[in-house]
Order: sequence, then structure tokens, then C-alpha cells
Amino acid sequence: MSTEKPPLDPHPLSEYVAWAGNRNREPILGVLKEKLPKDSGRVLEMASGSGMHINYFAPHFEHLHFHPSDRDVDVFDNIKNLSREHGNDNIADPVHLDLTKPETWFNEEMKGSFASIFCINIFQVAPISIADGMMECAEHLLSDEGFLLIYGPFQVEGEFSTESNQEFHQTLSSAGVPEWGLKDVADLKAAAAKHGLELKEQISMPANNFSLVFGRI
Repeated sequence: MSTEKPPLDPHPLSEYVAWAGNRNREPILGVLKEKLPKDSGRVLEMASGSGMHINYFAPHFEHLHFHPSDRDVDVFDNIKNLSREHGNDNIADPVHLDLTKPETWFNEEMKGSFASIFCINIFQVAPISIADGMMECAEHLLSDEGFLLIYGPFQVEGEFSTESNQEFHQTLSSAGVPEWGLKDVADLKAAAAKHGLELKEQISMPANNFSLVFGRI
């Protein structure tokens, strides 16, 4: 794959998303190696998209079982094909999970069954309103010591951490899609607080991104 940045396109199977995923996967893997349990456990990815991240991470954690999910069922074949190609037998089939539709969330049997949930590069093109659904899901699904990791570029208390992030925000905003743009960490913290969660760590990542780690209060 070319290292040249493709035109902005948030579709999960686009060249742009693949380019961004290849660039950020190693730093995120480094955080997961520090945070994920050393014994057995289950890990959920929200908004798995093409499945590139979960299929890259899974071989590094053979003791864990990974669960992809997305609101777009059209990406499921791609996720499953990647799992087969990579021989990742610790990845379950993807499930439909739409954070705007509670009826797609998991049932009571899933309560407290996940050691971790992660979500990568979603909020710059998703409405901040999905944060409530994400935090409610996390409250229900995470074990007592579990954590939710959200990766991406964000504003912090109304400020951009770098000029490049401000430029990225302006590029997104100029597309004419109301929900596109960098969201604020403060809004995620507020959504988390409604569901018994709090920001435990705000980790600075390459390319002016953050890994936000939420856990139970």
C-alpha cells in the first residue's frame, strides 16, 4: 500500500481508512499490550469497520477472545474474510451493534462479560450523541475491572492540541456533514459520568491522537 495520504473518505473499506489504520495500529497495539489482561478474557471492538484492527491485534493475544461489531452489516464479510486469511481463530463472527439503537445492544447474559472494549477513529465522523450509547453499553458489558479505550483525535476543553488537529477539524467541517469534526474529551467524560464511568488515563499518541481509557468510578 502507498504511504501517500489518500483523499478523505470515512467509508470503512476506503483507501483513506486503510491508510490511517496502517499508520496507527502499532501505537494502539502498544497500549493494548500494557492494558489487556494477561489471562483469559473477552474483548469487544465497537465500529470494527473493515476488521483491519481487530485482525491485526488478535494474533498478539492468543489467550483472549475478540468480538467484532458494527452497525453496517455489509462489512461483515470483509471482517470474516480477514480472519480466515490470517488464521485468527480467536475472533468471533461479527455482530450488529448500532449505538443509536438500544434494541441492537447485548442481552442480560452478556452483562459484565468483557475485560475490555475498544473503539478506533469513530468520533471525528460520528455524532457526539452516540457517546451516551457507548458508555451505557460499556457500563453493562464491562467486568468490574474492565476498561473502554477510545482512540482518535479530540479537542481538550474546547482547545485543539495542535495546529494540525485544528486544520483536520476544519477539513472535516468543510465537508458539509453536520456531525463531522473533532469532538471534545469533556463531552465524553460527561457521557461516561452518567453511566458510572470516568476517564482514568488520557494517553498522548503519535499523529496528535489520544487513547482515552475509561473505567468504573
